[in-house]
Amino acid sequence: MHPTIERMMAVVAAGREADIHSLLAEDVDFLPPTYWKTWTGREPVAALLGHVGRIFSDFEYRRIMGDGNDWALEFQCKIGDLDAVGVDLITLDDTGLIATFEVVMRPLKSVEALRAAMNASVASDPRFAAFRAALS
Repeated sequence: MHPTIERMMAVVAAGREADIHSLLAEDVDFLPPTYWKTWTGREPVAALLGHVGRIFSDFEYRRIMGDGNDWALEFQCKIGDLDAVGVDLITLDDTGLIATFEVVMRPLKSVEALRAAMNASVASDPRFAAFRAALS
């Protein structure tokens, strides 16, 4: 397995933002399951993944598929008392950093709960006003 994927599996679920930051390319694209637009940039993506790691509980990767720069990591978790499953679709750049991070999840009820929890969590993080302005 690629060393970046191994490290990512250890730090993303724990929401360790500083460790996540070091795995991301400067211009990383993040495509979340709760929001249509793409978040771009190491700072906002690390912050978002840090918040997600604090919202998910009982997170574990069930299956890892991939080779080279393209990876799919199937996971299961809880959002409050709701179960969820999903897949992290990861593309690494030529230096081994995460260039694209897309998350696909189900069921809808759990995704909606994640969206509500994320909105509440980032509302208390002053960095997100600037991040959202840059996204527009």
